[in-house]
Amino acid sequence: MAFELPPLPYDYDALEPTIDQETMRFHHDKHHKAYTDNLNKGVDADSNLQGKSIEDILANISSQPPLVRNNGGGYWNHDFFWKTMKKGGGQPSGKLAEAIERDFGGLDKLKEEFNTKGAGQFGSGWAWLIADESGKLKVTSTPNQDNPLMDVVSDRGTPLLGNDVWEHAYYLTYRNDRGAYLKAWWDVVDWDTVGRRYEAVANA
Repeated sequence: MAFELPPLPYDYDALEPTIDQETMRFHHDKHHKAYTDNLNKGVDADSNLQGKSIEDILANISSQPPLVRNNGGGYWNHDFFWKTMKKGGGQPSGKLAEAIERDFGGLDKLKEEFNTKGAGQFGSGWAWLIADESGKLKVTSTPNQDNPLMDVVSDRGTPLLGNDVWEHAYYLTYRNDRGAYLKAWWDVVDWDTVGRRYEAVANA
């Protein structure tokens, strides 16, 4: 198997009450596993993909069939998502905090724009905070399992944080209230990790 299901970096109940244990079990053990298994089916069917990193595959996703696009995105997005969260997520600091102030006018303005993008994403998809090559921050959204690394999206860049707005990510706790989920999610954003991601872009 080319790709393996990454383990959660914390216990299933670590993010309660923001994300409940049952949602985490289904989301990781069922949904993320299915994306992993189906990505491997697509890779097994194409010798040109074997041995490539998931990032290399996503960068040229326009040449791939829906099986690889959808499940490759799902595989990468979810691994990124788990690593973006922790209990008591903290606050932005250092270069990231400065960039948020510069490009949005403060954290509250960033949250407002991000939540609006997430709530406005029709159907299933993701909301993202990305950085371009110059280090400028931008909020974007993508449908389904697309992400800003793909050569099929209009706003490409380095993802710094992303929130899954598929209903399976929040329905057990928030039912159909995506807005409430988006608002609550900020309590578990791991700003230390987001800050390290931004510094890697800013220092490149």
